[in-house]
Amino acid sequence: MKSKIYVTTALVLMAILLARPEKGNAQKIRAGIIAFYNLENLFDTLDTPGVLDTEFTPDGPKHWTSEKYWTKINNLGRVIARIGSHENINGPAILGVSEVENRTVLEDLVHSEHLKNLNYQIVHYDSPDERGVDVALLYQPRYFKITNARNVPLFLLREDGERDYTRDQLVVSGLFDGDPMHIIVNHWPSRYGGQKASAPLRIEAAKLTRSLVDSIRTIHPNDKIVIMGDLNDDPIDKSVKKYLNTEGKQQKIKDDQLYNPMETLYKKGIGSLAYQGKWNLFDQIIITPNMLEEQDGYRLNAARIFNDAFLLRDAGRYKKYPHRTFVGNDFQGGYSDHLPVYIIVVKNIR
Repeated sequence: MKSKIYVTTALVLMAILLARPEKGNAQKIRAGIIAFYNLENLFDTLDTPGVLDTEFTPDGPKHWTSEKYWTKINNLGRVIARIGSHENINGPAILGVSEVENRTVLEDLVHSEHLKNLNYQIVHYDSPDERGVDVALLYQPRYFKITNARNVPLFLLREDGERDYTRDQLVVSGLFDGDPMHIIVNHWPSRYGGQKASAPLRIEAAKLTRSLVDSIRTIHPNDKIVIMGDLNDDPIDKSVKKYLNTEGKQQKIKDDQLYNPMETLYKKGIGSLAYQGKWNLFDQIIITPNMLEEQDGYRLNAARIFNDAFLLRDAGRYKKYPHRTFVGNDFQGGYSDHLPVYIIVVKNIR
């Protein structure tokens, strides 16, 4: 059931619905990109009451000005437009994002120079996160038709019994070129206070995500589900392996498990962010096993990190690390401290 799939890059052309017939007996396919990108503190320059965003204002320690803001917007647009360029695909059909302050910054992003022709639409809800950052979904409506969207709060309690406010999880359902598909966008609690001490928070996030998956599968057992996000844990950590219940080897997947193609990348030393000389792969895309089957509809072809050289520092102490917007309070004019991750999905056409 879960056979490996091999498709030549030459068959993956331009975007979904734009594949062309190949000479001879080669299979005709359609192909597309589903991606996730942590945009690293995409704040506007305004001081929003009740939100800890003073740092990202003109008078804050980062001196976050309109000029710096628009540099970041244009830089991020350039990156997003080039995800899929190695497969000759013109930008992701679906892109989950995290660390965005509000809908306004997303509107500025999708209307920026590199993205305005792709007509991205936005699904976004304000989360109660204390820093004011949310997750969102960008999508090209010619490929993805939304039928439902909702945000699901993650309820966490501090030691004093008060609520610990964090990001909601976003569930978007629709038709991906005719395929019923559900996207769950995450930004699990950080490792602030240490990995071990904060691990229970991410386990609770994993339990919520898993409950959303199980609920969808109970009602729509044949629909495809894509879980994506900055999980703040690696593919082998307990929150992902045990509580989300993932498997990194196709041949070992059980019926109740999810397939995590990022696990293989992680074990090869490939990551999406670097810290103290070590690569982590917090940014993950995980799928239900029915996206591995040879059948009508879209299936997984490959999982990748978009790590082109322009996204990495080329000199200095942080050489080969992601080229980020700030190091401390020093503006670097980069992109993000995370690299985008994506999957290629393909579909046979008659």
